[in-house]
Amino acid sequence: MDNGSAFVDSALLRACARLGIKLIHSTPGRPQGRGKIERFFRTVREQFLVEVDTEKVTDLATLNRLFTAWVEQVYHRRVHSETGQQPLERWLAGAPFPTPTPDALREAFRWSELRKVAKTATVSLQSNTYNVDASLVGRQVELVFDPFDLTDIDVRFGGRSFGKAIPHLITRHAHPKAKPETPVAAPPAPTGIDYLRLIDTERTKELGLRINYEVFLPGQDQPTPAVDLSGDDA
Repeated sequence: MDNGSAFVDSALLRACARLGIKLIHSTPGRPQGRGKIERFFRTVREQFLVEVDTEKVTDLATLNRLFTAWVEQVYHRRVHSETGQQPLERWLAGAPFPTPTPDALREAFRWSELRKVAKTATVSLQSNTYNVDASLVGRQVELVFDPFDLTDIDVRFGGRSFGKAIPHLITRHAHPKAKPETPVAAPPAPTGIDYLRLIDTERTKELGLRINYEVFLPGQDQPTPAVDLSGDDA
């Protein structure tokens, strides 16, 4: 990462620590250290985003599906000019990889702040006031929360959970730093060819050829062979 405020933020440091990721910052003034990831983003802009038809892609789910299709059908299979290998082939050479559970991911991307519990067994966070366990009075506790929902906060002390912080006075429902992204550039001009739809169709065909082992279990109906109505003998 570079040394921008977002990349030295405590939320990112916490997420990396929870997931066992080593966070390395490049030397200030030397962007060459980030060349690999910057080059990938350039490829995404030049080969994927330029093909997105904003009149047809109107929701995030569709954009994610098309991006996945482009990565799996194009980017992962094209031989890299520097390594001489397909990115997917090079990646799998280091398998197996540890995979965090959904619960671990949710925990990693929550935010955390320390607060001292007042004599009234309350804590404050972003102008909100919460009631906590009375046994925590005078102690510094950890508040763990989703930055987009300040009404749901876990209270922890000494590595133990002390339940939820009960909202007493809520004036802000989201953390001020948790702001949705806004577009900063005009959308690219369409090419006239629905390139991403073709890739998505090809990926769908490949997924359809994978074996569904569940249909071979006892008591399952056997699948009906698919019939190709396209007329394409290739």
